[in-house]
Amino acid sequence: MLIDSHCHLMFNAFDPDRATVLTRAKEAGVIALINPGTDLTDSQQIVAAAAEIESLYAAVGVHPNDSAEFEGAGLDQLREWASHQKVVAIGEIGLDYYWDKVPRQRQREVFEQQLALAKEVNLPVIIHQRDSAADTMTVLRAWAADGHPGLVLHSFSGDLAMAEEALDLGFYIGISGPVTFKNARDLPEIVTAIPADRLLVETDAPFLSPHPFRGKRNEPARVKLVAERIAELQGQSFTTMAQILTKNTVELFRLNNLRQDLANVKS
Repeated sequence: MLIDSHCHLMFNAFDPDRATVLTRAKEAGVIALINPGTDLTDSQQIVAAAAEIESLYAAVGVHPNDSAEFEGAGLDQLREWASHQKVVAIGEIGLDYYWDKVPRQRQREVFEQQLALAKEVNLPVIIHQRDSAADTMTVLRAWAADGHPGLVLHSFSGDLAMAEEALDLGFYIGISGPVTFKNARDLPEIVTAIPADRLLVETDAPFLSPHPFRGKRNEPARVKLVAERIAELQGQSFTTMAQILTKNTVELFRLNNLRQDLANVKS
């Protein structure tokens, strides 16, 4: 059993065949999917879909590239959605200096507001960072200083030093398709060095499709290819690694209804 800890099932790329994509995920052994929001409209759609689809869980949040017009009413709306039983995190939130669509100070203000909300509602956080590692860690270091409800750095793209600090702060590291690429650079070394109990596996579908599907639309069923590569790097069997990755995701997002499924597998 695997959980895709980060995918965007409600994006337009899946409009033609969303139900079929879900079926393929189930056939590949994917028992649950975490779908983060990128703006208020996206978050609303995800919450509604999660209420209808048993295997789908929602996170709600505003991505840094969509944070320009975020205001108090938006924060109130996120707070309301956070009480829904299928909402398991705040995210994806963070800083993005690659696209620089929103002034950096504004990105940071919205980031910090949503981090504060996560503590208020006691939900873990899904972090997006692109070309902003130093500032992201500065914000997270302060946020985590007096404890936190859990956090994953999704689709990790930092260096080993960043990963080690994240581990020291009690965070998880999300690994996606690029770990399978032939030009993955330092990522395989980082995955090898990270304790297995701090790793999550994800697709970020429809993006970052793993080898041999690189460049094509990604989908949750392909999380198995990422998990297989993680298992190889960790020196574990696929079965053992899948159990560890699933347990980690259940623990971070408090997917209590899946705990018994895991217990049954172990027994």
